[in-house]
Amino acid sequence: MKLGKRIAYVGLMLLVLCMSMVSVSTNTVYAYEGISAGTNIAAGGHYSIALRSDGTVWAWGANSRGQLGDGTEWHRNAPVKVSELSDVQAIETGMHHSMALKSDGTVWAWGSNVNGILGDGTYTDRKIPVQASGLSDIQAIAGQMSHSMALKNDGTVWSWGANSFGQLGDGTTTSREIPGQVSELSDIKAITGGAYHSIALKSDGTVWTWGRNTYGELGDGTTVNKTVPLQVSELSDIKAIAGGVHHSIALKSDGTVWAWGRNENEQLGDGTTVDRTTPVQVNGLSDIKAIAGGGYHSIALKSDGTVLAWGLNNTGQLGNGTNETISGPVQVSGLSDIQAIAAGHVHNIVLKSDGTLWAWGANHFGQLGNETTLGSFTPVRVSDLNLFLTPH
Repeated sequence: MKLGKRIAYVGLMLLVLCMSMVSVSTNTVYAYEGISAGTNIAAGGHYSIALRSDGTVWAWGANSRGQLGDGTEWHRNAPVKVSELSDVQAIETGMHHSMALKSDGTVWAWGSNVNGILGDGTYTDRKIPVQASGLSDIQAIAGQMSHSMALKNDGTVWSWGANSFGQLGDGTTTSREIPGQVSELSDIKAITGGAYHSIALKSDGTVWTWGRNTYGELGDGTTVNKTVPLQVSELSDIKAIAGGVHHSIALKSDGTVWAWGRNENEQLGDGTTVDRTTPVQVNGLSDIKAIAGGGYHSIALKSDGTVLAWGLNNTGQLGNGTNETISGPVQVSGLSDIQAIAAGHVHNIVLKSDGTLWAWGANHFGQLGNETTLGSFTPVRVSDLNLFLTPH
């Protein structure tokens, strides 16, 4: 009798699954048709998002705080469309929240709203996008684990969210649920950050940082937190910046990469595990055109379209077919003709020139987007199907 009930139950589940697959297949969406290198990809704590050339945003992976923006808290192992959002020109992620910059210069956010990180004046999580208060004429956005930032067309930077380490850069340690201006900072052309620190690139090629400095992630030669921006020591001619959880990265105009901060997992790529309070050159890298910082790893895109990675590899986030620690940058297996890169906490995603997306690393919540929850030590293609699967 028990065996018969079990068989009947399995049969019912198979029937439900088949019905669900039929209903999905009649509404197949090719989420990435039309993506070009000029659009955006981003990787959050355990999820990913992508911006189509039509201005819509798609997301997959963990969704327990509504960070996928589809109105639910269901994890997704393939892309779903972010609700009520269009005309987007840039996207960003934090650990559990997402951001979008619309072409009209306004900023929208969704997901976790701890410490007011969404900037809407509340502390309520949002499952669909809400507008950040008082922001206009924005040209770039940045999402971190604890706070958010926006860069205005006039070169000033605005921030909101947690501020216990001075990461908002306003001279205080008071958190804020609406945007406020970062002190003493102008002529900025790019912004990014880590868990509790912020990084800005000035038009003159200098780098400025503020916030937590426990591991030297501010790059000023000390481990003292700073509540207002300071210039990174001995660093100039920088064209791009990136941040990991507790480390920072900079790309020079000559194609070399420099890093500083925590180095326990060799995420600085200098062949040691020694924390650095001033920038050191990443070993063996040249002709680099883009960089990205993950949780405790880093990745770089070469001009020839190949990708290199270094740092923690416990979930295969280096993409070289193993989960073993390797000293110094290694080439990600099987990738070529890559146009854009993004690093998550324990996974990565890249965009090829043909518009396809590829991902590798941890996949507990479906953040690789390949319709499974199996991690991969080498890149797998993100699915084109809009499926509705795993609940949180």
